[in-house]
Amino acid sequence: MERVFGLLGEKLVHSFSPMIHGYLGDYDYSLFEVDPDDLGTFLTEKNFRGINVTIPYKQKVIPYCADLSEEALEIGSVNTITQDEDGILHGHNTDYYGFRAMLEHGGIDPSGKKALVLGDGGSARTVRTVLKRLGTRDVVTISRRGSDNYGNIERHHDADIIINATPVGMYPDNGDSLLILSDFKKLVGVADLIYNPLRTKLLLDTEKLGIPNVNGLVMLVAQAEAASRLFMAADRSPHAEPKLSIENIHDAILEKTQNIALIGMPGCGKSTVGKLLASKLGRPFFDTDEMVEERAGKSIPDIFAQDGEEAFREIETRILAEVSKRSGIVLATGGGIVTRLENYDLLRQNSTIVYMKRELSELVTEGRPLSISGGVEALAKERIPIYESWSDREAIVDTDPVRTVMRILMRSAERKGTGDRG
Repeated sequence: MERVFGLLGEKLVHSFSPMIHGYLGDYDYSLFEVDPDDLGTFLTEKNFRGINVTIPYKQKVIPYCADLSEEALEIGSVNTITQDEDGILHGHNTDYYGFRAMLEHGGIDPSGKKALVLGDGGSARTVRTVLKRLGTRDVVTISRRGSDNYGNIERHHDADIIINATPVGMYPDNGDSLLILSDFKKLVGVADLIYNPLRTKLLLDTEKLGIPNVNGLVMLVAQAEAASRLFMAADRSPHAEPKLSIENIHDAILEKTQNIALIGMPGCGKSTVGKLLASKLGRPFFDTDEMVEERAGKSIPDIFAQDGEEAFREIETRILAEVSKRSGIVLATGGGIVTRLENYDLLRQNSTIVYMKRELSELVTEGRPLSISGGVEALAKERIPIYESWSDREAIVDTDPVRTVMRILMRSAERKGTGDRG
């Protein structure tokens, strides 16, 4: 049997799995996008040694497996299939190990606590199984039509932990959420299985309340590591330890996919530095001011003069909502991006936010209406506290933009992780 491994699903264009398996072992890993009508043919032809399985096929593949692992049987869901030398398919569930690792990474201990699980699909079944095995006192499933639903969720405002196992808030529907989180006064942890965006609205709201939280990226990496070991066992290949630990793979994926968003005073050099930084990292570069001008068909001074600042801000926010959904980009923003509170969540959902700090006397004011009309000092007094509160880190702007880029990269290497504040 040829050493063929990969991921089975219906739509896989945004999958991180090939990148993750590249860190795990020396084997090729492909994406198998299969139409539902062709699923049976794919599984009976068996042109693979091992595959991961994602939605919508985690239950549909079960009839094709000769046996199921203990976890797959208990959960009623298969996310990994291996084929032995006799052509027999075996179903496993490594999501179980992934979710346990996710809770540990987030510092969330469900033992003795009440947990709400949002959703009733295959992922929710995995979550409920893990929670019960970890000694959760009360596991309540919230669904749209069940006896416990979003219409009577006030009955469960005493929950200690919330886990989102639905696709609500996932790309491209960023910004959606099922709950008003401030209604839950006893929360000690929130987990969201979504990893694109890195911070859903649910997690952004959790951050603002200072509650421990975690997204689904660690779960994705940990379940892949467990699947990789199963692949190598099926292939009768000695499975060397992964090139990186689960934590290091998580951080490497995060470093590649998390945007770098530059904020700061008008004329501080965000566009110049951003272009150099994007070139150095091999990333796409976007500039919200340039995009506003292109969208409006006129220069920023003309937008201010003819339409007013509010019209400019409306276009700016719409553009930010579009571009901030992307992953792995460098984004230079206009100096006034921080004047709208809603822009914070748009930036934060996928970005490390870097405040580019420059002496006011060095700022370029030409072509910047508010710097000219209101004065740089007045703008600075209003905006600098916001830049500082929004940013994950600061970078002192040098007269040489190359040195500024190197400072940003050095701080990035120091602060690998989930974009901790500070």
